[in-house]
Amino acid sequence: MSGDDDYVYDDESGEWISAAALRAKQADAAKADEVVVRDSQGNILADGDQVTLIKDLDVKGAGQTLRRGTLIKSIRLTGDPQEIDCRYDGIKGLVLRAEFVKKR
Repeated sequence: MSGDDDYVYDDESGEWISAAALRAKQADAAKADEVVVRDSQGNILADGDQVTLIKDLDVKGAGQTLRRGTLIKSIRLTGDPQEIDCRYDGIKGLVLRAEFVKKR
């Protein structure tokens, strides 16, 4: 008897389904929960991407302005489709709106 012949109780549907069907259902649910973050030109962003600013941005609390064309390396997605987390010299905890960057 292989692992695919096992049946498990699905709490959502209240039915017994095969273990393979349950794994497929869970994978589909995880894929649906993924947040897609797009830059100003519609490119999909991912963790570790490099982006360039398309507009001068005043950084609140740092008293600094990031100029258009500034390269930001190694971004991280926050789970919000409109924000990315990144690091820049001298600025800790920098969060940028995805609409102000383009993928490099």
